[in-house]
Amino acid sequence: MLRNLDKKKNPITPAMTFILLFSVVSLLSDMTHEGAASIRGAFLSLLGASAATIGFVSGLGELVGYSLRLLFGRFADKTKRYWLITILGYTIDVLAVPALALAGEHGWVFASGLIIVERIGKAIKKPAKSTLMSFAATQEGVGKSFAIQEIVDQFGAFLGPVMLYITLLFKTGGSLHQRYAFALALLVIPAIATILMLFVTKKKFPNPEHFEPEPKKLVPFRLNRKFLFYLAGISLFAFGFIDYSLIIMHVSRTHAVLSTGLSEANAFVNSGTLPLLYAGAMLVDAASAMVFGLMYDRKGMRALILSTALSAPFALLIFGGGSNLALLVGIAMWGIGMGAQETILKAAVANIVPKTSRATGYGIFESVFGIFWFLGSWLLGALYDVNISLMIAVSLGAQLLALPLYYLSAKSATQTPG
Repeated sequence: MLRNLDKKKNPITPAMTFILLFSVVSLLSDMTHEGAASIRGAFLSLLGASAATIGFVSGLGELVGYSLRLLFGRFADKTKRYWLITILGYTIDVLAVPALALAGEHGWVFASGLIIVERIGKAIKKPAKSTLMSFAATQEGVGKSFAIQEIVDQFGAFLGPVMLYITLLFKTGGSLHQRYAFALALLVIPAIATILMLFVTKKKFPNPEHFEPEPKKLVPFRLNRKFLFYLAGISLFAFGFIDYSLIIMHVSRTHAVLSTGLSEANAFVNSGTLPLLYAGAMLVDAASAMVFGLMYDRKGMRALILSTALSAPFALLIFGGGSNLALLVGIAMWGIGMGAQETILKAAVANIVPKTSRATGYGIFESVFGIFWFLGSWLLGALYDVNISLMIAVSLGAQLLALPLYYLSAKSATQTPG
């Protein structure tokens, strides 16, 4: 009887409390950098960057941000200083974003440098952060846990662009550059809140590794067939998945004021409403994360196969559709792909890699992902300036080729995590 009363008084386990608190950290962080992402492509274009440059910078940022994760993942496993590494990375990551407001009217080089700094901050934090989450996730179900984190932080990814939309709506004075810079500067508020929330979470849960039992025997991590097929699949997915900076630059050119000939107020997309498209994509991201995260706990890799198949044609609709309806459907499909990327991809690593080497596993996974994201972003950005139809074909083809590799990974022998 007493046990039942305790369960009613404390329906949320300590592991789930940790997941929810860490999800709030992600929410505040996403308000910061996803708010900036909603106008970053248009802002870089305004500062003088070309489509190829935007694609290169976006890809290089991902390359630096992901390739360094192998180094910091191994460092985290070796030192076990998961909290210190996570806090350091978050601080660099979120403070680099509002600093974009300092870029001058032709300061695309300075802005590009800050984007790289932001990605370095992500490289420092990501393996340690994902490992901390995985400790608690193994108690609650990895698919469900990463889905909860994703749906909460995507609420932040929705709020950030909406915050910028409202700011740009009421900030009517000055040039477009000044309006964008003012909106970016306001992102310092969620950036500081992110850091404060990290310290609150650390104080309450200084040792989250205790959530997951220590392995009965040391299981060495090795690149088995299951993990190799998985890495090959996510590499193709990353190669074909177009960065939002290129998408929003395309939208600003083809659906906004300059291309339609309409006034700012009557255009389907204008300088003020650009962030709302990204906010909508983040809502789809959050919903798909929960759906496919729960599906992963029941169906495994089949959830990733289905989500990738559903999202793969987004480039065809965004860049080849022409109509406003095609644009909206395409961006929604892009959001489905992001939801899978942020949820299932992380959950799968937690199931494949032993506890004692998990940060290294996340580092390998994210480094490989980033290298192919860079190569794809660079190529697809260059193809945009040359042949959009070819760019669409490469994007769609690469993502569809990932499907049989996911299947082969699912059918390969499982390495039991320690």
